[in-house]
Amino acid sequence: MSSSSAKSTKMGVVGLTIIVAVNMMGSGIIMLPASLAKVGTISLLSWLVTALGSMALAYSFAQCGFFVSRSGGMSAYAEEAHGKSSFFMASYTYYLSLAIANVAIAITAIGYLSPFVPWLSAAPVNTCIGVIALLWLTAIANFRGARITGRISGVTVWGVIIPVATLAFFGWFWFDPHLFASAWNVQHKPFGEAISSSIALTLWAFLGMESACANSDAVENPKKNVPIAVMAGTGIAAVIYILSTAAMQGIVPNHELANSSAPFGLAFSMLFSPALGSLVSLLAVVACTGSLLGWQFTIAQVSKAAADHGMFAKVFSAVNSKDAPVKGMVIVTVAQTLISLMTISPSLNQQFNTLVNLAVFTNVVPYILSLTALSAIMKKHGVAQATYVRNMIIVMVALIYSLYGIYASGTDAVFWGAIVMLAGYILYGLRADRFPSPVTDAGDRRRPLSDMP
Repeated sequence: MSSSSAKSTKMGVVGLTIIVAVNMMGSGIIMLPASLAKVGTISLLSWLVTALGSMALAYSFAQCGFFVSRSGGMSAYAEEAHGKSSFFMASYTYYLSLAIANVAIAITAIGYLSPFVPWLSAAPVNTCIGVIALLWLTAIANFRGARITGRISGVTVWGVIIPVATLAFFGWFWFDPHLFASAWNVQHKPFGEAISSSIALTLWAFLGMESACANSDAVENPKKNVPIAVMAGTGIAAVIYILSTAAMQGIVPNHELANSSAPFGLAFSMLFSPALGSLVSLLAVVACTGSLLGWQFTIAQVSKAAADHGMFAKVFSAVNSKDAPVKGMVIVTVAQTLISLMTISPSLNQQFNTLVNLAVFTNVVPYILSLTALSAIMKKHGVAQATYVRNMIIVMVALIYSLYGIYASGTDAVFWGAIVMLAGYILYGLRADRFPSPVTDAGDRRRPLSDMP
């Protein structure tokens, strides 16, 4: 095969950009309008801050992925500068963030399903049962491997994208600027506090951007096209997120939006008809279920990869005849069941927000571990000074935003997240003997315990 024909089989920058945007615009957005309504339309400014920070993060991950091609993703990036323990901590916190995020996705699905099955919202325990049942259903569906569920997820995600994009571009025909302005700062918080209170929520919608550069080998001119596609795809997602939520805040009265368990369904009911609103809600349930199918398998793969590196227990590496890590799926679904029970709340929105804040904290930890390694990575590869300076400026923007995201996630999330991190170091210490010891001084010779004074 000629080089030109080989090149034609690879993906161009436009195709990669579309994939990046579609992958990010999953189920994370469809519950947010209700949560943001509790803050007010001032949350529009939070979207702008998050869009800038997310593009800096996306570009930084693209650079890490270009220089570090070995398996491990963020964990491998972190190890380049911080050593083996950071590989474990990045894998461990990312694993936990996905486990928590999947519970939030399940809550979103149950919220959109509850108008059709009122029993689900009749009491907090009913909602919790529905969430747990959906988590187990999607986990068990993955026992036969990822091929079918991967295809399902690729189709069902459009059940979210189409309504959100439709509202983003056509909802403005019904936009009422007075309604939007009247809900500017409904809690009357100071300006900075009001913006910070919704930063974690808006960052939630962009979680997963780190996976956008995973397949650079299948892209034409990856050094140029991967950063462009990641930035452009993140930018497209940001525009649609901002336009759709802002339009909805000028269509639906704030008190109705804040109390809704299916905000996009409510908006379409008001704009067109209750029947169309119900259809949008059903599409959202299907999309969330498809998203869970993919993410439940992904999280098991994350733990399997860590186990293959010796970081997690061997049980996570076990696969069945369909190459599905069933034991890992069962373990994480048991953990998700406990998370669902621990965060049960009279308000579905309150439970969703609690989980989102904790998911953001645990997800930002591997962000910081991996992005702080980019300086060492670039020096190892001898990049030009101009490239080094440019990338480090963008990395600093990404890191400042990441720290802001942790601050904005709130004291409860930081408190529990800190406990989770400390527990992670305890777990690593119990496994550290499996890895090579650090280099010691020449005169330092290890002695058996019997020789110790």
